[in-house]
Amino acid sequence: MTTGLVWHELYMWHDTGTGAWVMPASLTVQPLGHIESAEGKRRIHNLLQVSGLMDHLVQLKPRPATEDEILRLHTQEYVERIKKMSSELGGEAGEETPFGRGSYEIALLAAGGCITAVDAVLDKKVDNAYALVRPPGHHAERDQGRGFCIFGNVTLAAMHAQVRGLSRLAIVDWDVHHGNGTEHAFYSDPTVLTISIHQDNNYPPGSGAITDTGQGAGRGYNINVPLPPGSGVGAYVATFERVVVPALKAFRPELILIASGLDASAMDPLASMMMTSDGYRTLTGMVLAAARDVCGGMLVACHEGGYSPAYVPYCGLAVIEELAGMRTSIEDPLLGLLAAFGGQEIQPHQEVVVQQAAKLAAGVLPAAH
Repeated sequence: MTTGLVWHELYMWHDTGTGAWVMPASLTVQPLGHIESAEGKRRIHNLLQVSGLMDHLVQLKPRPATEDEILRLHTQEYVERIKKMSSELGGEAGEETPFGRGSYEIALLAAGGCITAVDAVLDKKVDNAYALVRPPGHHAERDQGRGFCIFGNVTLAAMHAQVRGLSRLAIVDWDVHHGNGTEHAFYSDPTVLTISIHQDNNYPPGSGAITDTGQGAGRGYNINVPLPPGSGVGAYVATFERVVVPALKAFRPELILIASGLDASAMDPLASMMMTSDGYRTLTGMVLAAARDVCGGMLVACHEGGYSPAYVPYCGLAVIEELAGMRTSIEDPLLGLLAAFGGQEIQPHQEVVVQQAAKLAAGVLPAAH
């Protein structure tokens, strides 16, 4: 098994400014630093090196996405606005998406990194790949950035795969926040199955309802699983066992993409879930097994959120270890504590959501293919 890793130092140079987490600095908000910072992603990269796993990964050099590639999703006006602000002093791409000088080019490199990963898998250079990119992308919409995201990385990667001739794609988004941008892009498209597992009504507000299943020809091909706050490994594993894997096997995509946010962890400050590194390892193994069953193991993960710099490296390492089919000697120092939290097993109110999502998914997909 060969696993590719997309990385570039410039990803860490994307500047989100000096606000206090998600609040802009002001007379009443003391400057601190934006919560979407380089630290968490850099520490994943560092742990890959310290663990020795890096020596077993195929290094994939990203290229910038072209403007034409970006325009497959985004409007010309939006792209021009980002380009102009980036060449000056930076600005706001949209809701909660500050950026500094030069971030237009870095965002192109992030989207292009995910495209690079898709090409490497489709060209059989690697069996699967992880694009450790920044800024993230799954909240970005056609004409605005949202939630720290400038360009829709995983959506653009999927669109690139379509241009290369693939006719059925699946995107599994396990970021703790709803993948609204991905949903919007493919909401009427029956050739792309989009699945988002997220904390109920966290971000964006009012987005990601279980009843939002697509429209027109795309009805049934958008699956939302809005898990209640406090959901742990048990609820996530049940969701993948009963919703995600059956949907993937029914749809039989030619390529699976993962929007890999690691912010459902028990240590994350922007959510209230209880996932562990071992939980992410299990989810990765389940999606990888489904990929082997339906598309020869072709799988690309694009990094999204994760805001606990101390803990996301262990979650990231677990995911990439599973993709590479090997374990290093590195142990998660918090796993014992977090796995023992009360409520890690699936709870009755979480069970209701999983059952409803499974019923909705089973009602459409098996008949479609």
